[in-house]
Formats: sequence, structure tokens, C-alpha cells
Amino acid sequence: MVRGAIELEHTGHGVLPHRLPAWARAQCADPQLAMVEVQPSGVRLVFRTGATMIELDALATRRVYAGVPPRPPGIYDLCIDGRLAAQTSLDGGNILHIDMATGATSIETGPAGTLRFADLPAGMKQIELWLPHNEVSELIALRTNAPVEASAARRAPLWLHHGSSISHGSDAASPTGIWPVIAATLAGVELVNLGFGGGALLDPFVARVMRDTPADLISVKIGINLVNADLMRLRAFGPAVHGFLDRIRDGHPVTPLLVVSPILCPIHEDTPGPVAPDFAEGQLRFRATGDPADVASGKLTLAVIRDALAQIVEQRAASDRNIHYLDGRDLYGVADQAALPLPDRLHPDAATHRLIGERFAKLGLGLINR
Repeated sequence: MVRGAIELEHTGHGVLPHRLPAWARAQCADPQLAMVEVQPSGVRLVFRTGATMIELDALATRRVYAGVPPRPPGIYDLCIDGRLAAQTSLDGGNILHIDMATGATSIETGPAGTLRFADLPAGMKQIELWLPHNEVSELIALRTNAPVEASAARRAPLWLHHGSSISHGSDAASPTGIWPVIAATLAGVELVNLGFGGGALLDPFVARVMRDTPADLISVKIGINLVNADLMRLRAFGPAVHGFLDRIRDGHPVTPLLVVSPILCPIHEDTPGPVAPDFAEGQLRFRATGDPADVASGKLTLAVIRDALAQIVEQRAASDRNIHYLDGRDLYGVADQAALPLPDRLHPDAATHRLIGERFAKLGLGLINR
């Protein structure tokens, strides 16, 4: 019934979907990754029922950043036979307070809440209840006024994707509005989304998870987090990419594998990281704090990474006919910037998620049919 999760953890409240298994989580002490992998981006409940009423008890955990107005509660999207039919949010829940300047966090506990979808059309139908992409959702109980049955076994191709907060869905309006879900819906494929906010860092354990996860198409979107974390130099970057791809190929030797470079991000095109929050205009934006002169000594920018990735894929393609490269600027580039600027200088808004998803459905997911 739960699709898009790698592992389900049984907790004192109910079931908690994870997008990394316990063994992988144990290999990384990064609190950022621990926070985002449990946010169920791309995770949904899928079943068939004739019910006209569906209720879900769940416990949310939401983030609140110091100095930034709280975001609205996460959205749950209900789709009936593939069409968005209703949206709602949970009351109550826990609040995770985060100070980006100091890294300090604290938790404010709250009660579970209940979602209710009423007056649904009669008759047997396929239900997809998409969990919020940007908050934790512990599943406690599902109730309906008619029997529920499992959906038919998966027949659509399975797309496994890894990327950054942009793939995770930052600043999208709802879980079906993140660009990977938009692309998957348009292309008619099943999605497993390993997009992690701040967490696309070529971690070996992520590559091993991808190695072990069934897939008909695999894509890895690499670059922005390595730049804005100032994590790596060019000398280490190339071998790390090769190692990441090698691990995936250990489990998927001939599966179409698409390497995607970063979309346009003006602050980091030619300026290294790290990135820093910028409240100068009274709202959260980001700025690059590196020195462009340091590129000569190996610091990474998006321009450097695109060139390196293109060369790596060209080299590997000599012995791997199923590896492909997509320049991220074909998804969002200079020509798009004037009409659709990045509101915080780093993340796309809802309209840009739509644009990226539509383009990726054609440019990326078309590989399945080649």
C-alpha cells in the first residue's frame, strides 16, 4: 500500500516511511540528512476502494526556522484514478525549531491529527494519497466506509531518481507539484524519489541503496549541493562521481542511467560556496560566499561541474551505451530566468517545478522507450 518508501519503521505511534534504510542512516551522522530522508517526498498510499469517505490519522513534524515566518502546514494530495481530487493538511503535530545561523534545534511536541476526505465519488476507484514532501508524516490509522483492496501489481516502468532539495521539492506547492512527480505523471512511470534537501553529496551509501533498488530508469542530478556546501575540490570530484556510478552499475549493469548536471543558479554559476542565508531584504534568500579566484585552485562552481560531468559521461559511454548526459540548463536555463527567477536565489517556485517536470518528462524519461 505504501509506495515510494525504501523502508517502513514501526514506531510508538504507527508507521514512519523512510527514504533511506536503517543501515544507510547509521553510516551518516549529518542531522540535515536525517531530517530530510524521513520527509516522504514522492511517497504515497495506493489502494482501490469503493469508499466515499477516507480518514487518515497521522502525526506531523514540521520545521520552523528562526527569523523566518512559519510556512503553511504540509499538503496531502488525494488523487482518484490519476487525477487530483482534494487537498488538505493536518492539525497539531510536532514543531522542529531550527536556527540556521547557529545550527541549534529544539522540538516542541504536539498531538496527532486526522485528515478527512468526504463525499468522494461512489464506485470502485484507484486512490493515491500523496504525503507531504516537506514534513514528516507518521502514519497511525486509515479508515474508510467501504472495504479496501490492494492495487494491481505495478505495470508501469519504475524510475529511480537522486538529487538535491530541488528534486526533494523545495518551494513546490504540494507533493504532486514537485518536478519529479510531475515528470513521472506525464510519462506514466512509477517514481522512487531519493531527492534529499542538502543531501546530494555523492555519498557511497546512497549509491548502494540505488544499486539495490529495482529500476527501469535511473537518474542522478549532481552538483548544486557539492558547490553550496563547499564540500569537495575538483581533484576529488571526478573519482567520486565515477565511484558513485560504479556502485549503481554493480546492481544495474545495463539499466538506462542518466547523469543530470545542475539547472541554472546565477549565484553559483561562477562563484564557489559555501552558501549562506541572507536576510538583508527582510526575507530568507541565499548568497554565495566563495571567491571566484579560487576556481583556479580546484574549488567547484556549477560551470566547472557541468564541464566535468559531460567529460565523465563521454568517457564512460565508450564502454557503456546506456549512460546518458543531460545539461540541467535544458530544464531551466538563462532564457527562463527573467520570467521565472529563483525566489530565494536557490530554489525554484511552483511554476518552475512545473516547467522542469514537463521538460524532464520529454528529455529524461523518454530514455525508457528508446
